[in-house]
Amino acid sequence: MTTPANENDDRLILGCWRLHERSPAQITGLLETALQCGIRQFDHADIYGNGDSERLFAQALRTLGCERESIRLQSKCGIREGYYDSSASHILKSVDGILGRLDTDYLDILLLHRPDALMEPAEVAEAFSRLQASGKVRRFGVSNFRPMQIELLQSALEQPLCANQVQFGLAHAGPVDASLQANTRFDGGIDRDGSVIDYCRMNGLRVQAWSPLQFGRFEGNFLGHPDFAELNHDLNNIAQVYGVSAGAIAIAWILRHPANMQVLLGSTDPRRLQSLATATGIALQREHWYALYRAAGNPLP
Repeated sequence: MTTPANENDDRLILGCWRLHERSPAQITGLLETALQCGIRQFDHADIYGNGDSERLFAQALRTLGCERESIRLQSKCGIREGYYDSSASHILKSVDGILGRLDTDYLDILLLHRPDALMEPAEVAEAFSRLQASGKVRRFGVSNFRPMQIELLQSALEQPLCANQVQFGLAHAGPVDASLQANTRFDGGIDRDGSVIDYCRMNGLRVQAWSPLQFGRFEGNFLGHPDFAELNHDLNNIAQVYGVSAGAIAIAWILRHPANMQVLLGSTDPRRLQSLATATGIALQREHWYALYRAAGNPLP
């Protein structure tokens, strides 16, 4: 079933990792397309383009005359050259830099970019409380955290964490593998993330799926890739049923999951972004969802 896109739909986020690779005019065109598609949330990190992605984004928003209250801005901090840093001093300094580059008084959401083995929850709590009290950050979350890491951090915080970014998609479906292949000898039955999606559902954290069309770590996009011939065959066939692109079906596969995930779209091509955004109007039938899961190389026990 295909339905019209809802302008208030918050399930898509524009990932701004590679904005620094585009010209100011191209970025303005991309953001204009995103807004036309109903995308109102934008994901940054202080390390993207060494801060240039945030600067160029702010410049494009000024060109478009976009009102700050009409969008949601989130950014991440904690990754430094060769190590992770969740110290209070680094978080506070990072946020000041982010706000300056984005030319805004506040972030809607701040995420810790990666788990830090040396994290002191009380230090993070101090930084979060100061940022919230000053009005610089409204809500907080994490990225790539396992459930017990979230529990440890949350035990010290005054604020409930609102989001966890994890890599998830048809070629990176480990959380689904582990749940469906439980109590089997299949490799997919190995729980590598502590049932993170189930945990987030139970505890009110919104799962944000990053690199939804990638396979491996950063090996490439599975759409049209010869190593995923069966998956692409089924994506193309199912796309014809719904009258959309294969890419939109791959995004709709994630959106169909009952966790009500948000998907980060990292494309810097306006036409491709527009095509992928049609996924919000698709409600995949159950048989199509499982057919794609199997075509991606995942056996059902």
